[in-house]
Amino acid sequence: MSDPVVVPGSRTVRGRLDMPDASDVVVACPPHPRMGGSRRDQRLRAVSDALAPEVACLRFDYGPWDGGRGERSDAMNACSWARERFDRVGLFGYSFGAAVALCAAADAESEPVAISALAPPAGLTADRDVVAALDGIDCPVQVISGERDDAVDWEPVAERARELGYPVERVPAGHQFHGQTDRVGTLVASFFGNHC
Repeated sequence: MSDPVVVPGSRTVRGRLDMPDASDVVVACPPHPRMGGSRRDQRLRAVSDALAPEVACLRFDYGPWDGGRGERSDAMNACSWARERFDRVGLFGYSFGAAVALCAAADAESEPVAISALAPPAGLTADRDVVAALDGIDCPVQVISGERDDAVDWEPVAERARELGYPVERVPAGHQFHGQTDRVGTLVASFFGNHC
C-alpha cells in the first residue's frame, strides 16, 4: 500500500508513502537527481520493502536542482512532515542522498531517531563537509559501503563514523550494489528495527 505525498515547503517536493498505517517511518533520500536519482531508485525500494509492514517509508523526489542546498532543505521538510504524523522518524539516503541525509540531520532542530547512509560521499556542496556533519549528529548512525565502490569518496565518512563508534558495514559490491540490493535492504531494516 502506497499513498502520494506532497511535502510542504517553498519547493515542489512529491513522494510516495509506503505502509502509511505504520506508527514509525523512515524518510528515504534518493541519489543525485541529475544522474537519474529519484524516489523510484531500486535501493530505496529495497529498503522500503525490507521495512514493511512494521515501518513506513517516505520516498521523495527533490525539488528543482539547487546544488545540494535546496535538496538538504527538501529532506528537512520531509522529516518535519513525517514528525507530524508518526511516532518516530528515521532518515536514510543513498549516495548523494546519504550526504543530504547526514547534512540535513546535522542542521535540523529536531534530529531523526537514527540515520542510515549508503555509499555517502565526503562532501555535499563546496562549503558543506559530510564528514564534519557527523560531529553534529547525536542520534545513532549506520554507514554502509560497497567494497569495490570507486564512484564516490566514502572512506573518510566511514572512518569518522568508526571513530565515533557507529557501525560501518561493507558489502561485496560496487557503487550501484548490483545483486546486493536485498542485502542492503536487510541491513538497513535491521538497523532501524533497533531504533524505530
